[in-house]
Amino acid sequence: MTLAVPPARTGPDVARRVAGRLLALTGAPDTAAVTCAVDWSGPLDLALSGERDVQAACGLMHVHGRAAGRPTPLAVDYASTVAGVLAAQGVTAALIARTRGARPAAVRTSVAQAALLALTQYLAAATAEEDGTPEPSGADGPGAPGFVSRDGVRLELEALDAEPWIAFWRRLGAPPDAVRRGWRAFQGRFATAVSPLPPALAATVRGLPFTVLRAAADAAGASLLAVREDPAPPAGVPPWTLAPLPGGGAPRPAGPDTAPPLDGLRVVESTRRVQGPLAGHLLRLLGAEVVRVEPPGADPMRGIPPLTGDCSARFAALNAGKTVVEADLTTGSGRARVRELVRGADVFLHNWAPGKAAALRLDAGDLGRVRPSLVYAWASGWGEALGPRPPLGTDYLVQAHSGLAAALRPAGEAPTPSLMTLTDVLGGLLSAQAVLAALLERLRSGQGRRADSSLYSAAALVPRPRHRVHWGPYDRPLATGEGHLWLGPEARAHPERVARALGAPATGDPDALAARARALTAGALLPRLAAAGVSALPVCTDLAALARDPRLAPALHTGAYAAPRTPWEFA
Repeated sequence: MTLAVPPARTGPDVARRVAGRLLALTGAPDTAAVTCAVDWSGPLDLALSGERDVQAACGLMHVHGRAAGRPTPLAVDYASTVAGVLAAQGVTAALIARTRGARPAAVRTSVAQAALLALTQYLAAATAEEDGTPEPSGADGPGAPGFVSRDGVRLELEALDAEPWIAFWRRLGAPPDAVRRGWRAFQGRFATAVSPLPPALAATVRGLPFTVLRAAADAAGASLLAVREDPAPPAGVPPWTLAPLPGGGAPRPAGPDTAPPLDGLRVVESTRRVQGPLAGHLLRLLGAEVVRVEPPGADPMRGIPPLTGDCSARFAALNAGKTVVEADLTTGSGRARVRELVRGADVFLHNWAPGKAAALRLDAGDLGRVRPSLVYAWASGWGEALGPRPPLGTDYLVQAHSGLAAALRPAGEAPTPSLMTLTDVLGGLLSAQAVLAALLERLRSGQGRRADSSLYSAAALVPRPRHRVHWGPYDRPLATGEGHLWLGPEARAHPERVARALGAPATGDPDALAARARALTAGALLPRLAAAGVSALPVCTDLAALARDPRLAPALHTGAYAAPRTPWEFA
């Protein structure tokens, strides 16, 4: 494998390392047959030269910072990690196409395209034609739960339905009105990246020790975990595991050389929320036909505002282009319908809770007997890491327990999960890559494969230092009187240049300098920074405006809502 970047720029080394690691796991001896180019900007007409530039320009700082009411960097190279998975996907898909008779020899992607892909649901919501509500923000109140017990344990709570939520707080004696008002904000945080809960709930938690809180959650059917202070990723968690299914079968023939890499392959998915639908979405972008199994009356997520036409914009952004089949999996006829779909499929993908596949008799062994050459993919929350009865496998609990929550924020700040769905997105990407690796193995062996990945393995994939980083005054966006600016590396290496641009002494007090910046607009300050030798770029704080920016048009499709275009170019 060759990973290249334009010689005029410093390349995204994290993306290359992540791609190299994932491609090594495929065991493919011929990765060098496909050249993969990864750069910062890709087709975008933006001067980007680093991870934080991408986070600022493409909206990641904005969405991550909603809970705090101001754009905030992620203290890890998240966009570069996503780009690394995309690069591995592109190479693996090209190798699949070559094995099936096509001849793609090169693939290209970028960190900026990866960032936009990570924002798929937020871009769709911000640009839905029928929605006129402003983007959410935590500026008017606390945007993240921030629960801390009486004995000082920072914790993360999860409940997917109102009943365990209400039962938990009732056991703690929380004010009923606060419980009712809190549920809506808590439930919506996956979509909005803010969760302004009534202060009475945090006060209730502060009055009780962690052991009592944990017992109440267990009794109520909710999940509660301590947030790890250690940012190190969990050891010994592979990105995915592959296991053979018995039997064999002839792989489907490839399409012509001009067809996308997975042309002619069929995926059946039974998934919900973000992780599973995104995995299917990526496989569809690579050319597969995707058949989505939904309950009778359709997936209830279709009705979550904002709507575009009669469908949720967020849902449509992850599921457009998929064929829908309704089946009640609690009935024998519904399960028979799934088995019939699998009989003509190459991949079956689900993100059900542990034990559900076996209870439905739709586990790998069951469907492997129907289609011996099947790739059976489970996109789980924890995999096998926390035993047969793990906590709810959701984004924020995984961030908390994996150390990612601590790594996201600098030393001196409380380790708190981002309310942007970081591991849901990365987990969907990793599931799709596991499917591609399994398809490639199947082409060589003729045998079906089971491909297991998880949100936990996705969190472990994000590179991070052993200790939490320390931030200086210019490691956060500079607030002006109108807009925020992300300052280039010169500001951190030569802070006196920023002082000069602001007309202050070189040893000026940071608070005084910040006040001077707030007296200017971003547009007025940009040329003064440039004259002082400090590069800077405006921070995106409006996803709808971002989608209208013509410089991003090559990477964003705009219609009833904005959505990222296919993030790979094959040649």
